[in-house]
Amino acid sequence: MKAHALRVVHAPPPHDAGLRLDPVLARRWLINFLRDEMVNRRGKKIAIVGVSGGIDSAVVAYLCAEALGAANVYGLRMPYRTSSPESFEHGGLVIAETKIHDVVIDISDAVDGYLRYEPNASPNRQGNVMARQRMIVLFDQSAKFDGLPVGTGNKSERLLGYFTWHADDSPPINPIGDLFKTQVWQLARHLGVPSVIVEKPATADLIRGQTDEGDLGISYPRADSILNRLLLGYREEEIIASGFTPAEVRLVVGRVNSTHWKRHLPTTAMVSTTAINEFYLRPVDY
Repeated sequence: MKAHALRVVHAPPPHDAGLRLDPVLARRWLINFLRDEMVNRRGKKIAIVGVSGGIDSAVVAYLCAEALGAANVYGLRMPYRTSSPESFEHGGLVIAETKIHDVVIDISDAVDGYLRYEPNASPNRQGNVMARQRMIVLFDQSAKFDGLPVGTGNKSERLLGYFTWHADDSPPINPIGDLFKTQVWQLARHLGVPSVIVEKPATADLIRGQTDEGDLGISYPRADSILNRLLLGYREEEIIASGFTPAEVRLVVGRVNSTHWKRHLPTTAMVSTTAINEFYLRPVDY
């Protein structure tokens, strides 16, 4: 009998079942994660969180306050002169609700000091400079308070490459990095994040009038559904057959594939058999 390659036929999944979150369980797990990673593994009791006024940083601030105690969390608001006043106010609302420390550091002079030498920098370049300057502040404040920066990037942004390399992704721990944006919304409602933050359009607030979904060209619920199916092993044609347009699927797949390099450490030229992260790993890293 002629052998045939085994092909798994995927039955249509329940509608977005993989995106439904148990917020009670997620909350407990993420709080334990923060305590274990920060206190037990790294000996740090102070969390430094960039509080932008958006939902992702709000959720992280709430989780850190519960995990470590509000007195051990510093919320950094780092506006630029063109930043949205609403974002600044919403960041203040999160800090007031969680009772964490409020630290305001205006990055305008630092950013403009560099951009003075690059007067023709595109809006995208300017936004990247702002994002990286905020990481400089976040890490320096961590040194000041002997704390640890905590990341606020969600799974959707990370898969779509919608973040500034060596900026948003720099903090050494991230409690929401495995949550899709739609799951962050679910957890935010459970945590009691103010509805004015939960319900507003997501934005990086690097360019005036910018929104995430406008930049991406697709809504988060649609993107998350496609991403979830991709991660489960569905082929593009199967995803299209489940109710998405070819253009939507191509857009998401294209972004995932073209930004794969952003989700890895810098590629090292190997000249030995002990290259770090290529060959040399601690047993726990395997």
